[in-house]
Amino acid sequence: MATIHVDGKQYDVDGADNLLQACLNLGLDIPYFCWHPALGSVGACRQCAVKSFRDENDKMGRIVMSCMTPASNGTYISIDDEEAKAFRATIVEFLMTNHPHDCPVCEEGGHCHLQDMTVMTQHHSRSYRFTKRTHLNQDLGPFIGHEMNRCISCYRCVRYYKDYAGGTDLGVYGSAANVYFGRAEEGTLESEFSGNLTEVCPTGVFTDKTHSERYTRKWDMQYAPSICASCSVGCNVSPGERYGEIRRVENRYHGELNGYFLCDRGRFGYGYTNLKDRPRHPLIDGATVTSDVALGAARGMINGASKVIAIGSPRASVEANYALRTMVGAASFYDGHATQEGELVKLALQIVRDGPVPATTITAMEDADAVLVLGEDITATAPRMALAVRQAARGKGRALADEKKVSDWQAISLADLLQRDSYPVFVASVDSTRLDDIAHATVRAAPEDLARLGFAVANLLDASSPAVAGLDEATAAQAKAIADALAAAKKPLIISGTGAGSTAVMQAAANIAWALKAKNDATGLALTLPEANSYGLAMLEPQPLADALEALASGAADTLVVLENDLYRRAPKAVVDAALAKVKSLIVIDHTATDATARAQVVLPAATVFEGDGTVVNYEGRAQRHFQVYDPKYYDASLAQVESWRWLAVLEAASGWKILDDITGACATAVSGLAGIVDAAPGAAFRIDGLKIAREPHRYSGRTAMRANQAVSEIRQPVDPDTPLSFSMEGYNGVGGLDRPAALMPYAWAPGWNSPQSWNKFQQEIGGHLRGGDPGKLLFAGGATQAYFTDVPAAFTPSGSGSGFRVLPLHLHFGGDELSSRAEPIRERASTAFVAIARADVARAGVNGHATVSVDGELVQLPTFISDTLPAGTVGLPAGFAGVPFVAYGVDATVSGG
Repeated sequence: MATIHVDGKQYDVDGADNLLQACLNLGLDIPYFCWHPALGSVGACRQCAVKSFRDENDKMGRIVMSCMTPASNGTYISIDDEEAKAFRATIVEFLMTNHPHDCPVCEEGGHCHLQDMTVMTQHHSRSYRFTKRTHLNQDLGPFIGHEMNRCISCYRCVRYYKDYAGGTDLGVYGSAANVYFGRAEEGTLESEFSGNLTEVCPTGVFTDKTHSERYTRKWDMQYAPSICASCSVGCNVSPGERYGEIRRVENRYHGELNGYFLCDRGRFGYGYTNLKDRPRHPLIDGATVTSDVALGAARGMINGASKVIAIGSPRASVEANYALRTMVGAASFYDGHATQEGELVKLALQIVRDGPVPATTITAMEDADAVLVLGEDITATAPRMALAVRQAARGKGRALADEKKVSDWQAISLADLLQRDSYPVFVASVDSTRLDDIAHATVRAAPEDLARLGFAVANLLDASSPAVAGLDEATAAQAKAIADALAAAKKPLIISGTGAGSTAVMQAAANIAWALKAKNDATGLALTLPEANSYGLAMLEPQPLADALEALASGAADTLVVLENDLYRRAPKAVVDAALAKVKSLIVIDHTATDATARAQVVLPAATVFEGDGTVVNYEGRAQRHFQVYDPKYYDASLAQVESWRWLAVLEAASGWKILDDITGACATAVSGLAGIVDAAPGAAFRIDGLKIAREPHRYSGRTAMRANQAVSEIRQPVDPDTPLSFSMEGYNGVGGLDRPAALMPYAWAPGWNSPQSWNKFQQEIGGHLRGGDPGKLLFAGGATQAYFTDVPAAFTPSGSGSGFRVLPLHLHFGGDELSSRAEPIRERASTAFVAIARADVARAGVNGHATVSVDGELVQLPTFISDTLPAGTVGLPAGFAGVPFVAYGVDATVSGG
C-alpha cells in the first residue's frame, strides 16, 4: 500500500498502480485516451496531466503524466491545479485539430470516450481555422467501419490488435503527426477479435458496421443483461434493441470471464434473432393458427399418444429443458446433444465437478505460466479462452519486469523486456490452429495419438498414472518437454474439451491436471463444451439421443416433442429420416427454422436468448441469467414467440408455473445439482427504493418514440412479471446505476462517462471484480481426489490403401455455430464448405480440386483443401457447415476424385 495526497486529501492506494489508475480507483476523474486497463500505459496522448509536488511545502510543482507516474508513497499531486487544467485543455484542443467534429453523424455519438473527455476537460471551442489533414478510409470487411479522419493517434488500436490479440494485419504507418492506422492494403481484418476495436478506440475511427446499417443512438436503445449463446464460455453481453430489432451487441464486463473483450462471433452473430423467416406464429401443418388452437392440437397429440418422448437442447435454458422433462417424465427425456457429444459432456462434468481440479476462470488463465492445449482448437470452440492464453504467453514480460523492478503497467518497457520470449504454450491438435504462432511446440495427430501423448505426460509427472506402451521416440521426447515445462511452472494450465470427439483425450487431460495438482495447488484445468448450456442439460441427466431415435424408428413411441434443436445436426440424415418417418405426431418448439420445423405438425415459436428470460450453465459450472431485452408483442400484438418453458408450462398445466421464479425454484428443488440457480440473479420481487430497474437509459428520447416507426401515440408499456427490470426508462437508474446488482446491469453508464470506459466506474478496483461480485453462481467447485483414468488407447493406424479415411471434424470460428451462422455478416466471413485432405494422401484419394465424400451413406461433393498439417489417413470436414454431412466421432468416410 502507499499513501498519496491529492488536492490536499490523503488516500491509501495500491503502490503498484500508476497515479491515473490509483485516482480512478478512488473515484477521482482524470481525462485520458491512450491508457486502457488491459493495455497499460504508453504516454502517447498527454491528456492525463496532473501537477506533481515534491512535498506539502512545494508550491511550484511540475506537470507529469499520471499514467506514467507510479503511485509512490508520499506522492503529492493536484488534479484541479489551474496550470494542469489549462495543459489538459490545450492538449485536447491540439488532438482535435484535425478531427472533423462530426458528432451529429458519427456512430459513436453519445457513446464516445472522446466526447466524455472533451467535456471533462471543458474544451468547448476551437481556434484552428486552416485546412485539416484528411485520410482515405479502408474497407475492413463486414464487421468494422473505418473513418481515419477522426483519429487522435492514441495508438490503442494497434496495441490491442497486435500486442493483445495477436493480429498481424493492422498497423500504424507514417511519422510524426501524420500517421495512419489501418492495413497495408484494403481488406477484411483477419483476427477473430477485431470487433473489440469498436470499444477500444476512444473515438469513431473503428465503428460497428452491423450497427451502422440500422443505426440508433445509445440512449435510444433498450437493453438487458444477457449471455452470449455462441459457445460454452458464457461471456456477458449487453444487447441493444430498437423498434423490435436487436441493433447492437456490446461487451458487458465480467471480472472472471470476458473482462473487456468479446470474440467476433459473439459480437456480430446476433442477426439470427432478426430474421424474417424464423417462426413467429404457431403453425399447424405449415398454416398459421392462434396460440390456443396450436396448444389444443399439441395437447391432443400428447394425450392421444401411445408413448411420448422428448428431446431437449443444449442451446435452450435450464428452465425450458426442466419443463420438458417434467412434462414427459425423466425416463422419456432425451439428450439434445449428438450421442457421442452427450457422453463427452457427461465425462467433462464428472471431471470438473467430482475431480480435484475445478474449472479455471478466464482471468486465472491469463496468469498461467505454462499452458498445454490438448486436442482442441480453442479459437473456434471457446474463443475467449484463446485470447486468455495469448495473455498467459505474454505474462513472461511481467515476470521479467518484476526482476528488473519495472511496473507491469509500463507497456513499452514490458515489450522491450519480452522481445520474442514468452511463457511456454504447447498446442496438440488434429490440425493447425490460430494459436500456433505463440506455441513453443505443436503436435499434429489423430485423437488416439493425442491421448497417448497426454497419458505419457501424466505418467512422467506421476509414475502412478498409467504408462503408455509402445510409445515412439518422437512422441516420448515431446511428452518429456511438455511434462518438464508444466512441472517447472508455478501456475500450469491444461485446456481440453469435446472438440476432438475423444473420451481418451479428455481423460488424458484430466490425468495431467490431477498429477500436477498433487504437487502444485495452483494447477488450472478448463474443458470446452459444445454449446452454451451443455452442462445445464447434462445435469438434468437425459437419456442418450441414439436411444430416442431408435425408439422412434422401431415404433416404440409415436409422438415426439423437440425443444430448440435441429436433429439433423445431431445424427446422420438417414437415421433422423428413419425416426421421423415413423412419428405420428411431431411437435417442435423453436425460434429457428430447421428441417425439423419444416416436418412438424405443430410448431410453437420460441423466444431467442434476447427475447426471453432463463438460466444457462457455462464451462465452469457457473449458472448465469439472461433477461428479455424487449417484448416482441409491444410492436406487433400478433406475434406469439415466448420462452419455450411458457409453452410447456401450459401443456404440462399441473405445475402451475406462472413466472420465471416459479419454474427456476421448482427446478432447484427437484434437481439437487441445480439448487444454486436461484441465486444466479435476484428474483422478480427485487426492488431498489421500491422501483424496478430501467432497461432504458434515463436520456431515452421518450416513451412515445419507442414505436415511432408505427405511430407516435402512446400505448401501455409491457409489464414484466418475471424480472426486476422494467420495459421503459421509468424505473431505478440511481447515480449511474452504481448500486445495482451486477447481474441486473443492462448497460454501463455513469455521470460523465458514456463510453464503454464507464465500466471502470462499476469495479471494486480498475480491471478487477464488479462491485457486489461478478454475475452468476458457481454450482460446483471441484471435489475429492479421483483415481487416474487408465484406458490408454492404441495408436491410430491409417488405412494404407483404398479410399477409406478417418473423418475429423474441423471447428472453425465462423460458419459452424448454428445460430451465428445465420447472420449475414458472419456468413460473409465464413469460408465455403470443403474437405481437407493431407498432402500425402492426395494421390491415394485421386482428388483434383473437388472430391466426392461419402459419410454414413450420405454423398456430397466438396472442393478440396490440401493440408500440410492434417495427419495422414484422415480427412477434415468443417463441423456444422451447411452442405457438410453430420459426422459422428470416429466414423470413416470414402473419398474419391469428383
